Formats: sequence, structure tokens, C-alpha cells
Amino acid sequence: MSTNIFTPFTEEELMPKEEKLEVIKKGKQFSIGIPKETCLNERRTCITPDAVQVLVEHGHEIIIESGAGQGSFFTDLQYSESGARVTTDPKEAFGQDLILKVNPPTEEEVDYMKPNTYLVSALQINLRDKEYFLKLAEKKINAIAFEFIVDEYKQLALVRLVGEIAGTVSILYASELLALSNGLMLGGITGVRPAEVVILGAGIVGEFATKAAIGLGASVKVFDNSLSKLRRLHTMVDSRVPTSIIDPKELSKSLRRADVVIGALPRLNMTPIVTEDMVMKMKKGSVIIDITIDNGKVIETSELTTMENPYVIKHGVIHCGLPNLTSRMPRTTTKAISNFFLSYILNYDEEGGFENMLIRKNEMKQSLYMYKGRHTKKIICDRFGLTYHDINLLIF
Repeated sequence: MSTNIFTPFTEEELMPKEEKLEVIKKGKQFSIGIPKETCLNERRTCITPDAVQVLVEHGHEIIIESGAGQGSFFTDLQYSESGARVTTDPKEAFGQDLILKVNPPTEEEVDYMKPNTYLVSALQINLRDKEYFLKLAEKKINAIAFEFIVDEYKQLALVRLVGEIAGTVSILYASELLALSNGLMLGGITGVRPAEVVILGAGIVGEFATKAAIGLGASVKVFDNSLSKLRRLHTMVDSRVPTSIIDPKELSKSLRRADVVIGALPRLNMTPIVTEDMVMKMKKGSVIIDITIDNGKVIETSELTTMENPYVIKHGVIHCGLPNLTSRMPRTTTKAISNFFLSYILNYDEEGGFENMLIRKNEMKQSLYMYKGRHTKKIICDRFGLTYHDINLLIF
């Protein structure tokens, strides 16, 4: 009996071969521009010299404008020795593939940018106007806002990071202003009652403001309309702080006794919680810090202030409305932001660049408020009357 088996394949074709797997093509390395901040007396920056060194070792080119790190006590020499190229021309810093900024670029700075540039900065929507978004659209910019950056756990990663600092700084600065206005120390000592602190908002900012105030020995009360947030905060501080839903009668009573009021509730397109009448009934020399003023007022009498003139006095009450309050602690904030962006950029290197990430990861899509000049955030479009484009229909 013949043992020959007919087969259309040759012996070579029947030999086992190694399996070929798809290899994700890594995206090209970015040239990253770090311009000097020119708005709001900003002292923070996005990248430390240590982070620059890591990015340069991964093949990225860093172009930083001279003096960009000065407010955070980082010198041009430190950046240069870390591998960055220092330039005195802002146009060169804005002419890169990816631009990292703390504050949004001015209209003049937008003119320096190339079409299809990736811009990552804060948005501070309460300080923007329709023309700003139209200007970005003309350049077909891909824009990502700090406020919208989410991680794989659907958390607003950078908002949380900066919020932790903002909450703590708000109490430290309120203590400074309280001593200036009426000589009170925030925390009490033996025989002297502690100052009364009212915190509006039980989110991340409110949580860290509460912890800082308790740490200094103040008497604290927290208001929020979310029972789950109040319950979470109550658990975190071991039930040492009374909490309440925002009831006008209860709130008004607490405000009359308050020495410090911290506004930590974003009120985008919403009316303020604390009315002018409530402020008029507060103690003279008390302090109000409206942290989230760039996302809408919590206190009706609040107004935007600057680092040069950080507060105004209305009805005998000190009002601070710094949209960049964490700039009072610039080095700490810069290190925190830099740590985030270092992992953020290196993560996209591993996944094949920004374009691949836009296709593969939904959270990346949700971070964009503009894609190639098209407005992709409904909340912005509704506020400024812009044409909305669903990001999922632009990238799939």
C-alpha cells in the first residue's frame, strides 16, 4: 500500500513558521514648546528641568522661552543643562508640534502657532469670549484643556491635582488676610476661641481646604448640595466637621458668624449661592476667597483679582478672586503639574502618539474641546453660540 499522500503544498510551505503579530507603529517624537507665561502675573510653568531631561532622553525636542521658569525659581541654565533649547523668541516656542502652557494663549500668541498644533493649557472658561474660540478654529488647532483631562478611571486627573493644592493654599492665604484685616489667628489657643471657617463645596478643593483648616485648629462647617460628597468628606475627617445641604436660612446664619468663607463650587452658567445681602450681614474684616471664580462665581460680590492686587474690600469684607491662586506656591504647583505631564506624554509615546490615542482611547477624545478647528465640547458651544461637532463622528 502506497504511503504517498497528495498535497498541493511543498515541504517548505508545510514547515511551521513564526507567528507575525501586529506591531503598533510609534508616533513621531514631538517638538514641545514651553512659552513664557504673560497673563495674570502667572508664576507657574508646566515642566521642570528634571522632566525636560527625561523627555529629551526619549527623543523629544524641548524649546523653552527664556525666563519661562523664573517665577517657579528655575533658571534658563538649569533647562539648558537638562537638554532644552532656550530661545528668546516667543514665536519659536509657539511654533512647535505640541505647546504646553498654564494659561490659555492670547490672541496674539495664537497667531504664532502652526495649523494642526496640539495645545494643552487651562481654559478658564469664565475668562474667555467667543472670539477666542473662533481664532483657534481659524488655525485648525487641536486643543486640550486642563479642566477636561480624564484618566482611565474617568477621573479629572489634573483638576484633582491642582485642586488639592488650591484647597490648602486657600486656607493659608485666608489666614494671612485675616491677620491683616483684624489681627485674628485662624486657629484658637487656650482661652481664645478659634476662627469660624465656612467652606462651600465638598469636592477635592473643599476636602483639602477642610483638612488644612482643621490642621490649623479652626472651627469648620461645610456646605454642598451633594449628599454623597458630604458623606465622603464626613468619613475622611472622622466626623469632626458639621456638614449641611445648601439651605439659604442655615447658610445665612453660618455666614454671619464666619471669619473666613471659601468658595469651592464651580458655578458655570449658574447663579451665585451667596447673595450680596448675605455678604452685607457678615462681620467686618472677615475674608472671602472665591477659588472657582474662573468657572463661575460662588459669591455674588466676588470679582476677578490679580497677583498685584489680590483682593478688594466690599461691605467691609475682604474679597479675593484669584483665578490662579496656586500661583502663590509656584514651585510646588509646577512640580505637581510637571509630574503629570511627564507621565502623560510618555504614555502617549508608548501607545503610538496622539493620533493613535485619539482613535483608541475614549477618555483622550473627551479631553479635547477643539479638534482640527472644530468645536467638540457642548458646554462651550452652548455658552458661546458655536457649532457643536460630536468628537466620535470626527474620529472613529
